[in-house]
Amino acid sequence: MQPLGYGNLSPARLDATFAALADPTRRAILARLASGEASVRELGEPFSMSQAAISKHLKGLERAGLISHGRDAQRRPRKLEAAPLAEANEWLERYRQFWEESYGRLDELLEEMKRTAKPRASGRRATSKRKGRGER
Repeated sequence: MQPLGYGNLSPARLDATFAALADPTRRAILARLASGEASVRELGEPFSMSQAAISKHLKGLERAGLISHGRDAQRRPRKLEAAPLAEANEWLERYRQFWEESYGRLDELLEEMKRTAKPRASGRRATSKRKGRGER
């Protein structure tokens, strides 16, 4: 049985997508691939980490289905796969709609409260006249 709130989306695929997106290096790799294919060496250039560490990040992105690799002579360029990101966006969109509707209702309530609020006579607060400790 699938949990509520997923519609036709796979919870496991969403989990993999969000887990991959949780890492800033992986997000930077995806941002680079948004402008076109790149080799592992090209993807690793901006980072001060080993080739093995970059490869580990790429494998995580591949497992999540966010990137794929092809074959171009001697190199195996990576490319962005948009479908998992589109699914994550679809899932998030439901919550954006919920919050927009909630904020809309809150705005209406605040406007109603402003219209029905009694205007104050002056800006000063009324103070009570109490005797201090030394006064009696």
